[in-house]
Amino acid sequence: MTRDSSPSPGLIAREDSVLVIIDVQKKLLPVIAGRESILENVVRLAKFARIIDLPTVLTEQENLGPTVPEAHDELPGLEPIRKITFDCFGHPPFTARLKELGRKTLILAGIEAHICVAQTALSGLGEYTVQVIGDAVGSRSPHNREIALQRLLHSGATVTSTEMAIYELLRRAGTEEFRQVLKLVR
Repeated sequence: MTRDSSPSPGLIAREDSVLVIIDVQKKLLPVIAGRESILENVVRLAKFARIIDLPTVLTEQENLGPTVPEAHDELPGLEPIRKITFDCFGHPPFTARLKELGRKTLILAGIEAHICVAQTALSGLGEYTVQVIGDAVGSRSPHNREIALQRLLHSGATVTSTEMAIYELLRRAGTEEFRQVLKLVR
């Protein structure tokens, strides 16, 4: 691979990544602090994943209703993995799906940051590189979100932003993908 096509160490590699959107559901989203911007970034990530053909895994916690339409509509044909565990790795269909994809970088977005997102990130760290999209995760309490992000950083996860992840995965300007992505970031 040339320097143009291979990201530097520390950057997210498209060929090795999967977007995981955790529990952005109708009954939970209304009580999340900063829900509008979190949802906007989750939707932006879902649209971006479609543009670059990034595999996406969507989870739903039992009894919290379906994924909100704004996010689910951007993932046509993607069936959510329904779970009762907080840690997605505690649910065999989730781990089976990741093994099937064969990728080693998890890009996590969703809710709640200090429960399902944090437990999934912490469980994944032994086997995966974990990128948590800080502006696309939320909790009912901003305090719990901040503690979760700090804990994840100290545990070895990388906390990044929606735009940082998008541009790292995109790698270059001047392409058709770039032109499509500009509509998402402007």
